[in-house]
This record gives sequence, C-alpha cells and structure tokens, in this order.
Amino acid sequence: MITVKQFKFIFCILLISFLSGCQAGNGINLQLTPTKFDETITVAAAADLQFAFTDIANLYEQQTGRKVILVFGSTGQLVQQIENGASFDLVASANIEYIDRLVNQGLAISDSADLYARGRIVLAVNKKAGVQAVTLEDLLSDDIQYIAIANPEHAPYGLAAKQALESLGLWEKLQQKLVYGENVRQALQFVQTGDAEAAIISLSVANVPEITWTLIDESLHRPLDQALAILTTCKNPALAEDFIAFINGAEGRPIMRQYGFLLPDEIYLLTNQQPAVDEP
Repeated sequence: MITVKQFKFIFCILLISFLSGCQAGNGINLQLTPTKFDETITVAAAADLQFAFTDIANLYEQQTGRKVILVFGSTGQLVQQIENGASFDLVASANIEYIDRLVNQGLAISDSADLYARGRIVLAVNKKAGVQAVTLEDLLSDDIQYIAIANPEHAPYGLAAKQALESLGLWEKLQQKLVYGENVRQALQFVQTGDAEAAIISLSVANVPEITWTLIDESLHRPLDQALAILTTCKNPALAEDFIAFINGAEGRPIMRQYGFLLPDEIYLLTNQQPAVDEP
C-alpha cells in the first residue's frame, strides 16, 4: 500500500515531468509575469523637497499605478551614499554642484542632468516662543537663545543660511546660538518643537502651523539652483525619465509652485538664458 508521504512524492515528480514536457514540447513560456517591483523607482531627494515631492509622487502613483520610493536627506549626505554604492535610480539635489560632481565621477548620466527648481530661505520663529524676529539682525536679541540651521558642511540650505549671515556680518556674532540639524527638515523640527526659538530654513517646508516666517533677501546668498539626474545604476531609465517629465510637466509644476519654488523657465528668464525645459 502507498503511504500518504509516498503519494505526495510521486505526485510532485509527475507534476514536474508534465510541466517540463509542456515547456519543451509546446513552447510554453513559464516565466512569471513582471510584478509591481518592476514598476518602482527609488529617488534620493533633498530634504527641502519632502512636502512637494511627497505630493507629486502620490499624484504620479495615482495616475500611473507605478511606485515611487522617496528617500530624503541632506544633499551632501545622499551624494556620499551614492558614491559609496547606495542603490538609487534618480537623485534630486538642492544644489546643482552636487549633480555636476556625480556626473564627473561617472555616477550620473550627463544627458539626464537638468535644473528643476530654485529654492528660497526664510527666517522662521516659533509662535509660542514669545520672541519677535523679522530680520536676520533681530537674531542678535538676548531673547533668542537658539537658532537652528541645517549643517552647512553638507546641506545646501544650511550653506545658504551661513552665506546670508556672513553677508550681514552676523555669522561670527551668532556662533554660540547656532544649532545644526542634519538637514533642513530637522532644522524645521527644532523650531517647530520650540527647542530653538528661531531657524533659517527653506520656504518649501515653512508652511506649518507652529511657526511664522519672513522671506530672506536672496541677494544675501548664492542661488539655490536645484538639479536632478538619473544615476548610471538606474534599473529602469525609461521610468526615471517619465517621473522627471511628470515633475517638470503640467501636473508637477503647480505643486512645486505651491511650495514656493521658482521653476526652470522662470529662472532662465531671470538670467536671460533659454529654458532647457519647455513650459507645458
């Protein structure tokens, strides 16, 4: 008598033989249908893009059924991760110089590198802190003990904050008050929670209920021209190109404007150059 265990073994052998015969004799392809993983893109994005790119990615997923994984951080740290072999498909930096660096190292596709926005910085104050600050000189007040900025060593918005303070001769005077976030989003969190009374952050993350903010004169710092590029390790360049087109297209541009970014065509008009991306 055949036991249950023996029956299962015989059944498995017969099934394997049947499937092998079908594939060899009838040319049936048993390759699995591509999964959603094949329609996924991973984007390394500067922290100032957290609100704007989250909205854009959600809309893109709704319209296309494709998945966008966003990894936010300071541009400098993200670029270091890429240089050390991190597996991203697309990088959106807060400073075009970092994209040039990746292209020069052969880590980003030169033809894909393009400007997508220019950012602005603002002076933010915690509403409950009981202090007033609408100019950078106001940060000298004894009522303000801590001022948060992103680390200027690797965060473009932190570097812009430093440049603005240096332009007014305030950088050295405020050294004892400065606290560094790993990126501009963490600097925002410091002022949101009241751990710092004030902060210099990106306009793109400033519209939160805990703070008030004042736009800082952009002549005080170098332009925050933001660029993106497809990485040479990208698993699906066509999908990356499609997402870039979405960002710079009719769906993405209104969202970028909503968060205070100046767009490529507007930047080129200011600099009397021809836009690289046509208005949709």
